[in-house]
Amino acid sequence: GRAQTQDWPADPIKLIVSYPPGSGTDTTARVLAEHMSRSLGQQVIVENRPGASGRIGTLSVVRAKPDGSTLLFGTGAELTAAPITVKSLAYDPLKDLKPVMLISKSLGMVVASPKFAPNTLRELVADAKTHPGKLNYGSGGHNSIPHLLGQQFNFAAGIKATHVPYKGGGPMLIDLTSGLLQYAFSSPGASLAYVQAGKLKALAIAAPHRLPALPDVATMDEQGFPGFDNGTWFGLLAPAHTPAAVITRLHVVLQSALAAPEVRKTLKELYIQPIASTPEEFGRFLQSETDRYRQL
Repeated sequence: GRAQTQDWPADPIKLIVSYPPGSGTDTTARVLAEHMSRSLGQQVIVENRPGASGRIGTLSVVRAKPDGSTLLFGTGAELTAAPITVKSLAYDPLKDLKPVMLISKSLGMVVASPKFAPNTLRELVADAKTHPGKLNYGSGGHNSIPHLLGQQFNFAAGIKATHVPYKGGGPMLIDLTSGLLQYAFSSPGASLAYVQAGKLKALAIAAPHRLPALPDVATMDEQGFPGFDNGTWFGLLAPAHTPAAVITRLHVVLQSALAAPEVRKTLKELYIQPIASTPEEFGRFLQSETDRYRQL
């Protein structure tokens, strides 16, 4: 076993992203994969396996050989929300996967179609109450974090809106720009360019502070909706019985990647904050997030 670990990685590594190309998850994974390839001296190939709010890709990693050749670039939907929202889930994230690092967190924002009249959350709520059940909000999948944030907002605002799930944030944003949807919770990495191009408009920032690129857009807290500062996060995980030495080396490589100027520059442009936790800290974070969604 030790000899095999010393030779690792002898073959290319698959980094599974459970969402389509073009999503914020995919973009971040590819930036890190490029640096990891150089550090490991072996190609790290991003493989997109979208569907079922990240569960399809996650299950493929759970079932993979635990030799460090298949890794998961995971998010909250498949790792902390799914255990609460999916009956008979085919995997247990806390038992079937080994945490390597909580890599980063990003803030969220509420974006709307330019064809949708409201320009603030208060106006959105008024429209929803005038036309109960007529509004559609989108997300990158059923029981995804944006889906749950949308439902949390419905509860807080006392409105009814229909959730429309997609196989990732990219396809959802396309329908949002066309007016098939009215609004959605998204991230700056995925939607800021649309807003700056006039293809979407930002109604609120789901974070404790305003976005420097959109200084005139108030936070949800400022608009009377506190408690919406839990944006998207990304982490690296491996199959449960992956050797500890492989986990340690992966952690060192990720630390190096997050310290690289070109990686930090890209993450900053996407409004993603590097975290670089230890494996143990990431494990505790997964448990606390699962408990939080159980409460919701």
